[in-house]
Amino acid sequence: MKKHTLSVTVENKPGVLTRVATLFRRRGYNIDSLTVGTTENPDVSRMTIVVEGDDRIMEQVTKQLYKLVDVIKIIDITEEKSVDRELVLVKVKADTNNRAEIVQIVDIFRARIVDIGRSSLIIEATGDAGKIDAIEDSLKPFGIIELVRTGKIAMVRGSR
Repeated sequence: MKKHTLSVTVENKPGVLTRVATLFRRRGYNIDSLTVGTTENPDVSRMTIVVEGDDRIMEQVTKQLYKLVDVIKIIDITEEKSVDRELVLVKVKADTNNRAEIVQIVDIFRARIVDIGRSSLIIEATGDAGKIDAIEDSLKPFGIIELVRTGKIAMVRGSR
């Protein structure tokens, strides 16, 4: 079983996300990551769905998704040359003794400090899953107060 990344283009209408999520729930497939946003066309949204399964499961998922009236196009971009990113916001304990060290980590990962509190910093980082995991691991020793992470967004390289 491997993780597949599906790029699903849908009509931008209320209830589409619910119908897609319900389809996965009914079939007993777990969604590892799901992001949705409008595209360059305000009538169309793109869902990036990461789901674990073999080729047979992915074929079933694709067939079922195409049965939904609002689905326009599905591309399994798992094997395609693509660019993918995630975003994380991390609130980390930071006092005068360790701020310089945290700032150094932020610089190494080309992240940004987006909020400074008396005893904490909020850090924003974008990158592939490996980079996000690595910055999270680097900040753990300081004490992560809160963390929120988006799902994967992805786009096929080139003119396709």
